[in-house]
Parts: sequence; C-alpha cells; structure tokens
Amino acid sequence: MGCVSLVFGVVSLLSLVVSVSGIGANWGTQSTHPLPPETVVRLLRDNGFQKVKLFDADSGALKALGKSGIEVMVGIPNDMLATIAGSMKAAEKWVSKNISSPISNYGVNIRYVAVGNEPFLQTYNGSFLTTTFPALQNIQSALIKAGLSNQVKATVPLNADVYQSSTGAPSGGDFRTDIHDLMLTIVKFLSDNGGPFTVNIYPFLGLYTDSAFPVDYAFFDSDSARVNDNGNAYYNMFDANLDTLVWALQKNGYGNLPVVVGEIGWPTDGDKNANLGYAQKFNQGFMDHISAGKGTPMRPGPVDAYLFSLIDEDAKSIAPGNFERHWGIFYYDGLPKYQINLRTTNSGALVPAKNVQYLEKKWCVMSPSVSLDDPQVAPSVSYACSLGDCTSLGYGTSCAELDARGNISYAFNNYYQKNNQLEGACKFPNQLSMITKADPSTGNCKFATMIQPYTGGSEQRTGCLRNKVNLVLFMFLVLLTIL
Repeated sequence: MGCVSLVFGVVSLLSLVVSVSGIGANWGTQSTHPLPPETVVRLLRDNGFQKVKLFDADSGALKALGKSGIEVMVGIPNDMLATIAGSMKAAEKWVSKNISSPISNYGVNIRYVAVGNEPFLQTYNGSFLTTTFPALQNIQSALIKAGLSNQVKATVPLNADVYQSSTGAPSGGDFRTDIHDLMLTIVKFLSDNGGPFTVNIYPFLGLYTDSAFPVDYAFFDSDSARVNDNGNAYYNMFDANLDTLVWALQKNGYGNLPVVVGEIGWPTDGDKNANLGYAQKFNQGFMDHISAGKGTPMRPGPVDAYLFSLIDEDAKSIAPGNFERHWGIFYYDGLPKYQINLRTTNSGALVPAKNVQYLEKKWCVMSPSVSLDDPQVAPSVSYACSLGDCTSLGYGTSCAELDARGNISYAFNNYYQKNNQLEGACKFPNQLSMITKADPSTGNCKFATMIQPYTGGSEQRTGCLRNKVNLVLFMFLVLLTIL
C-alpha cells in the first residue's frame, strides 16, 4: 500500500505458559497525516489497551512502544512472504532487526510475529499459497536461533473464509476444501510451537454483502436465537462464526488450540450500514459480551481480541469498499467518534489524543459565483477525489445530504487539507475554488482541517506531498487548459 503500513492489534497474545486476557487494538498507519507514534502510544495507554498489533515492523512505532508495558504483535506484510520463505538468512535478518533489536534496545514487549495478513483470501487467487507456510517455518526457526521462541510466538492472521460450514450450523464447520491440507499443516505447526490460531471476524460484511442478512444477528442484543445447533443456541454471528472455527479445529484433532481474534470491529462511514450508531452498538455490545468471560458455547472462557481499528486511515485501498477508511474508534486526529466503555478506565469513556496540532482553520470550497455547468467542474472533482478521500460522499454516508455544490466543496477541501493547505492546492481552473474561514460543515458532515504533518516516521511520504504538489497541480491545470 506504500510507505508505512501498521496495524496495532487488540488481542491477548498467548505466551507459552500463560494466557493473558485483555483488549487490544489494531493500529493502522496508512494515513496521509498519521499521528506521531508517541501520541498514539499515549492514546493506547490512556484508554487501557493492553495489546497492539502492527501490520509492519515500523521502527518509530516500535521505539515508542518501548517500556510502555503494551504487548506487541509485529506483522510481516504479504509482499515479503516470498523473500522470507525463500531464504533462511532473510528470515534471520528480519528477526534480528525487527524483533531482537527492539526488545534489547528499547524494551519492547513483543509477544507475537504475524506472518502475513489474511494470505488465503479467495480474492488473492492463491497468490500466497506456496509462500505462507515456508515463511512461517523460517520465522520460527529464526526465533529459535535468536533465543526468543519461548517469549515470541509466530502466528498467521487468517480471514474467516478459511473455514466454512457444510450445514449452516457451527457443528458443520471444517476448513475450506481447496486449502484443507495446507490448513492442517499450519495448524499442526502452530500447535507444536505454542502459537495461537489467529482469525479476523467481521459481522459487518454479512450486511454489506447480503441485503437479506438479518440485521439483529450482526449485533449482541437479540433475544431470539437464530441458530440452534444440537442444543447450543446462537444469538449472534460472532459466536456462531468462532464456534465454526472451533468445530473445524476439533474435527481435525486440535480442539484445544488457543484462538485469538485478530480483528473485529465496525466502520462508521462509506456505506449505508457503516455509521456511528451501528459502530457504537456493535463495539459496545462486543465489549459487554466478552467482559463476562463466558466465551462461546464451544469455547467458554475469556476471549482474546483486537478491536479493528484504533484510528481511521485515509490512504487505505478502497477496493473492498469505501468503508475501508473508516474503521477507527477514533478519527484521524485521535478524537473519539462515539463513547464506549472498554472497561479499562475509571471514567468508562474514551480518552482523546493529547496535544494534537492542527493546521489553520480554513477551508477550500467551490466559489459561489461559478456555475455547476462549468466544463471544468467534473474533471476537477474527479482529480480531487482521486488524490484525496471522497468516501464520505454518496448514498447512506455521513455527507449524503449535501447538495451538488456541497459535494464539490467537500472534494476540493479534502484535497486541499491533504496537501497541507498549500495555496496551489485550492487553485482549480476557471477560478472554481476559493479559500474561506467559515466552516462549511453541516450536520453529520464534517469538513475537516488537517493535523500538522508528522515527519518523524513518514518523511518520505510527507516530503513527497509537500515538494511535488505544486508541480502536479500545475501540470493538471495546464492539461485542463489545453483540453
């Protein structure tokens, strides 16, 4: 995805000797203006998160996590699997740099290595089928050689589509036919080496992909069981999904393998079912559901889980859907989107990020004197959205009530803010745009002002933005003029 790709995971990472409960968070940094790592670590601590999961071994994040007491899962991106699978030396070098060094130099409490991220998704068309397990083997061997295998466990975060039920009930669960043998090989390896099975579960996708999906089944407050499986009643999709995995493990001789929920959450924008109300209901319901420590019918006891995610990421790919940039329980600037009780603080409420520095309170909007019929409007909006983020526009989104001028202004402003309010970023052709100090936000639709760019760990990305935006915009304007 370019530049740094981190996600801090919220699940108790299981050590060789003891299973630690507690809530964690996925911390993703695919953002044009990420918060400084020190700010995020304080945000994690202020909100009582005990665990965090990184999609990449970002040095700035790892250093900031040093001596924080937070347990860390460090990720290896899918595009690195082939290199590590093909070279034991590459695996040893990666472990030395990204595991041994942060532990010894900064006192980072690393507990897991996540080898890949959902590598067997069917949409990947088998791209990582031959490299995931060899990479897992080499990382484990490298951990053993480094003397860290008792402290740090290797796992593979998998999507819930690696298993399925032949009957529609959890007891019909087994691993997907096309990868059944590979899954058993990985499961045996995890069991032999003390690693957990890590799975990502998203009830939201049930609603997103199926208009007939029963809405109440996605949440945790239904009084009616949707599934009765040999006496086990299921009132929500999460329990049924997790127990489908438990049945798959049990049928294949690994019923006692620890399970970590690597990602679970609900987005707040970009789709009609992605909104603040549903997200608050789901995440609070999940926290209430697991806080009692009852677990599921097939796996009673505490549930180890990482909420997805901590902070919105405006540079994520929207190939899966426009909601992808809106999973955070905090906005891009560390402000809470809604209040939930994580049961980790005395106040029972989310604590915002501290000392966040914003750009000036000014916005780029469409000039009121310009006609909507101006031939440069459409290409200008297309350009702004292609390099900005317009996922809050459209049916069912937070800005769905905007009129045509409002939509255009939103696109212009987002591009302007992402380019650090540079003057040239609000100079669209035919004088379509203007800078205003009057906040154009309305209702639930917020026209953001961006935070100050962080240059500590994202120098290359932020520097490119700052140095090249004027040239890119100039070329764009010239092309429009010629056309």
